[in-house]
Amino acid sequence: MSPLAAIGLGANLPSPAGPPEQTLLAAMDDLGAAGKVQARSSLYRTEPVGFADQPAFVNAAATLETELEPEELLDFLLGIERRYGRDRSTGLPDRARSLDLDLLLFDDRIVNSPKLTLPHPALARRRFVLAPLAEIAPDLRPPALGGTVKELLEQLADEGANRIEAVRKIYSPQPRG
Repeated sequence: MSPLAAIGLGANLPSPAGPPEQTLLAAMDDLGAAGKVQARSSLYRTEPVGFADQPAFVNAAATLETELEPEELLDFLLGIERRYGRDRSTGLPDRARSLDLDLLLFDDRIVNSPKLTLPHPALARRRFVLAPLAEIAPDLRPPALGGTVKELLEQLADEGANRIEAVRKIYSPQPRG
C-alpha cells in the first residue's frame, strides 16, 4: 500500500475556478494526479485566524495515497496553488488567498527540513484543520502529537478562533464512484 498523506485545503478569495467553494472542489479533483484520493471532507466556513480583517475562509481536508516522497508532494501542491492564482513569494502569512494547500501528515513520518515540517507544526492547534480531518480520518494518529486526530480536536479549547461555532460545515460533497 502506498503512503497516506493528509492535506488541508483553504481559500477565501476567488480563483480562476470561481469562488472559494469551487476552488476547493476543483483542487481536490487535481490531487488525483499525485495518487489516489482516499477521502474528501465536507467544506467548512471558518473565521480567519491571525489577521481578522479579511473574508471568511472555506476549509476542507483530503487523504491521498501517493508514491511521491513528501517534498515531491509538497512541490506538487505548490504547483496546484500557482494554477489557482496563489503566489507565496508575495503573500503575507495569515492573509487572504485564492488557495492554500498544506501537507499536514505523511504516514508516520517526522520531517524537519528547511522546506518542510511534518507533522504540520500548527496541526494540533487549529480547529479549522482538525475538524475536516477528523471527519474523514478520526483515528489517524499524527506522530509525536500524543493522540488521534479526533482526540486532538476534542482537546482544543472552545475559545477564540477555535470556538466550535467558528468552524461550520457548509457542504458535503457527493461520493465519487
